[in-house]
Amino acid sequence: MRGGSRGVASFVVLGGGAAGFFGALRAKEIAPGAEVILLEATASPLQKVRISGGGRCNVTHHLFDPAQLVTRYPRGAKELRGALSRFGPRETMQWFEARGVKLKTEEDGRVFPASDDSATIVDCLLREAEKLGVEVRTKAMARSLARREGGGFTLALKDGATLDADAVLLASGSNPQGLALAASLGHTVVPGVPSLFTFEAQDPRIEGLAGVAVEKVRAKALVGSESFEQEGPLLITHWGFSAHAVLRLSAWGARAFHDAGYRGTLVVDWAPETSEAGLRAQALALRSGDARATLKQKPLAPALPRRLWERLVAAAGGDVELRWSDVPNRGLEALLAEIKRGRFEIRGKGPFREEFVTAGGVARREIDWRTMESRLAPGFHVAGEALDVDALTGGFNLQNAWTTGWLAGTHAGEIVGNRSSFS
Repeated sequence: MRGGSRGVASFVVLGGGAAGFFGALRAKEIAPGAEVILLEATASPLQKVRISGGGRCNVTHHLFDPAQLVTRYPRGAKELRGALSRFGPRETMQWFEARGVKLKTEEDGRVFPASDDSATIVDCLLREAEKLGVEVRTKAMARSLARREGGGFTLALKDGATLDADAVLLASGSNPQGLALAASLGHTVVPGVPSLFTFEAQDPRIEGLAGVAVEKVRAKALVGSESFEQEGPLLITHWGFSAHAVLRLSAWGARAFHDAGYRGTLVVDWAPETSEAGLRAQALALRSGDARATLKQKPLAPALPRRLWERLVAAAGGDVELRWSDVPNRGLEALLAEIKRGRFEIRGKGPFREEFVTAGGVARREIDWRTMESRLAPGFHVAGEALDVDALTGGFNLQNAWTTGWLAGTHAGEIVGNRSSFS
């Protein structure tokens, strides 16, 4: 079977995720008479959307200023700024709400369906595809992609079928087979490495403290010759460290960690709101003004969980039953070092990745970010995680998919809409 051979302009989308669906739907809106075919390699499209946000689907983030929004993208910030100005979180929310999906914004800015069920988002996209007449084929994958003489492409599918397309969108995420199609057209593919991972660490200071969380720390990762710093919550786990401070460090340092074999040093400031000089002054005041109080009764960093405070005191060579008046200067300096500059060896990345994000994909410089069209192969577009773009947690990775998919679909829709049915 050859698609597009009946005199109908066609657009083929490779990948049935968020970017692929948005691209297909947008193109069909612009060119309702065109043939839009979406190929999904698995039996069920939108699987990552279904499991995102712990099954609730963190649709986007309630941050509408593109200049601020792009600071959440370790790779792709410069290119995305203009793209997010054209279709950003506000437009994403309006798109879903116009199709009957009620959304809610949580205190931290994350946006979810009011149902707290990702099926609400998945069902909306599937309904829209059916309504517009987008043909969704599952268990279908392109084996090769070749440019046609005179424009357009021919796709050979795994099942032996062939499709002709006037425009193509690659939205197959970090799938190596999808990226190989881009490479076959001359594109540079930046090797993929994990992003948003936890840290593996073994240290007596955190042994047995799994589940202990600190609301805000300042954490620095020293990896090879590079360093990365972030603030946020920190969680002690069975294997080491997790929560936002660590995930953000892993995102910004994704390539450095990969090159260093996921080894490095984590330096933690457990009390970032108070300077080291300020803590020293507080300790000296306790030593002179509340001499009988013990370190257990009057912790220097009262916001720290009790068990963690006791471990830091022990690591400094002290005892929480010691009275402040008996703490020597040497012991005080050791304690301040533990609180403000605690060093932990990172031995690897944790056993799972929080949001299944990969840094890598089609090189950004080879894409026109106004249209998501290839600068090397006219009519070929790339969107979503197939690009060398990744983001922090909070709905930003999905927003990249909605934005780039919508832009690609807009341009592809114009291509197939303008193509004569008799060309």
